[in-house]
Order: sequence, then C-alpha cells, then structure tokens
Amino acid sequence: MGCGRVGSTLAHSLEDRGHSVAIIDRAPEAFRRLGPSFGGRKVTGMGFDRDVLIEAGIEEASAFAAVSSGDNSNVLSARIAREVFGVENVVARIYDPGRAEVYQRLGIPTVATIPWTADQIIRRLLPEGAEPEWRDPTGTIRLAEVHVDPAWVGHRVTELERASGARIAFLTRLGEGILPDNDTVLQDGDLVHVIVREGTIEKVENVFASGPEEV
Repeated sequence: MGCGRVGSTLAHSLEDRGHSVAIIDRAPEAFRRLGPSFGGRKVTGMGFDRDVLIEAGIEEASAFAAVSSGDNSNVLSARIAREVFGVENVVARIYDPGRAEVYQRLGIPTVATIPWTADQIIRRLLPEGAEPEWRDPTGTIRLAEVHVDPAWVGHRVTELERASGARIAFLTRLGEGILPDNDTVLQDGDLVHVIVREGTIEKVENVFASGPEEV
C-alpha cells in the first residue's frame, strides 16, 4: 500500500526477485512512478478498505507492506491484513518513532527510521534464508539475520548455538537490541542475528529453519 518513492522502489525490487506484486494507492497518478516495465497489478483505493484489499489479491498474498505517507493508515491496513486476512509477513512504515514501539507491541513490525531503505522492509516481508548485514574485511566472517522456525520459541538461544555451531550475536525484540546470555529464551517475534564463518551459513539456515525435534 502506497506508491510513493518507497512503494515504487519496493514493488520493483520484489518483482525483480521473481515475486508477483500488487500495489494500492488512492491517487491513480501515483502509479506513474512505476514506469512501463512494471508488470504487477495496480489498484486505486484506500489500503485499509477490505474490498480494495481483496481486489489487490490480499486473500492469496504471502506478505503485505504499508508504506503510505500516513501512520494511522499504515497501521490500520497492516492490522487488517494480519488479523482479518491472516497474512503472516506484514510491515508498516511509521514516521513517528515514539509510536513505533507501541505498534510493535501490537504485533505489527515497523520501520520507523526516516533514512529507511527498501532492503530493510524486504527483510521483514521475506524472512526465509539469511540476509547479510556485515562482513569483515577478509570476507571470512559474516553477521547475518537468520529466519528461525517458530518451533524454537521457548528454547534457550544456547540450544540454537549448539545445534548450528553459530554464535548468536544479538536479538532484536520489540524494536530493541538484546545481548543474549545463557538464560535467554527465544520469544515469538524475535529477530536473530548470528556471527558465522563464510561457507557455513547454509548449515546454519537449515538448523534454524528446522524445529528442535528435527535437529
């Protein structure tokens, strides 16, 4: 939802990755930002209107991003996408950082920083696999955010480390960074950031994507 600079960039980035995309905006002229190469669906209307969402294909959607210029519209549409239509991967852009934590506690992941990038949003829409966040100058060590299967929720992070051989550098929980210790237990919604050697990330991904019973 939203075909401004963020929405149009995001739409093209997702389409370039092979995903089918629908974009909603209340102003039909906003779709000019997409250019002639965009092959997705363009729907004019309010992104929190259920009929508009259905027209855009929300019932078959695997992810939804609310990136219009209005905080209230973004949060409302994101909550409808998740709570009414059951879309699992939802993110809302919020201009007011003071309100972002409130929405995080409502279960809506938010991107609140003004110098946002489309890549930050894609990490929430497409959680599978690992997204590299940093590499050391030698290219040997990588910091990456890795998707964790919900079956690991309630288990200590040390169990994940033993099973994968990776070191969990930190967690992002409700918008705040946490340095885990031996007693830290993974909670629903935690983002897990690991330090690994290059060449081992595939094994780490497989362990994290499997439940503890499968390891």
